[in-house]
Amino acid sequence: MNLSRTIALCKKDAVIEFRQQHAVFGILLYVAVTIFVLYLSINKPDAVTWNALFWITQLFVVTNAVAKSFLGDSKGRQLYYYSIANPVDYIFSKLIGNSVLIVALNIVSIALYSLLLGSPVVFAGIFVGISLLGSISLSLVFTLLSAIASKAQQQASLMVILGFPVIIPQLVLLIRLSKVAFGEIFRNGAVLQLTGLLIGLDVMIVVLAVILFPYLWKD
Repeated sequence: MNLSRTIALCKKDAVIEFRQQHAVFGILLYVAVTIFVLYLSINKPDAVTWNALFWITQLFVVTNAVAKSFLGDSKGRQLYYYSIANPVDYIFSKLIGNSVLIVALNIVSIALYSLLLGSPVVFAGIFVGISLLGSISLSLVFTLLSAIASKAQQQASLMVILGFPVIIPQLVLLIRLSKVAFGEIFRNGAVLQLTGLLIGLDVMIVVLAVILFPYLWKD
């Protein structure tokens, strides 16, 4: 990977996002409206419900924010990138850019959840750390799925089909791991095992992206 080239591609994506402000504000509006509807429906949920709703919201936020990273590129733009960039640099720029975007949206979600639905979190620092790690994990998965689906005709359908068996176990793992921030007692070493498993999944996704994307790039 060429670091300077990857950074340049990240800056390019950031400039495009700022020029298309309607997309960013559309996602922010989606987050705000979703949490406000939950506030009107549930008001002050218990800790278990709050935790489950938070991660379900994050799943849909990541889906809407990351899916367009490859699906929105025209054939002409993809050909242009093919002529000037290395596939590994390009996929890393997408992984990094989407992760930064999702981390920002995650922070906004935590703030709105705490403001409107209250905060049953006992250890706020632990929950923020787990939520940021989980958001990056979801972002990495959907970035890779978006790259694969962009080469198929039924793009949205393929993302759902490929994503379901991968995301569900990851989402269950995140919900289980984040319970430690609500005061649930785990057996010794369980938290480290779950965290290590989540990080291991992230590393596996990055490795798969580096291996598979050059073949997609040539198509």
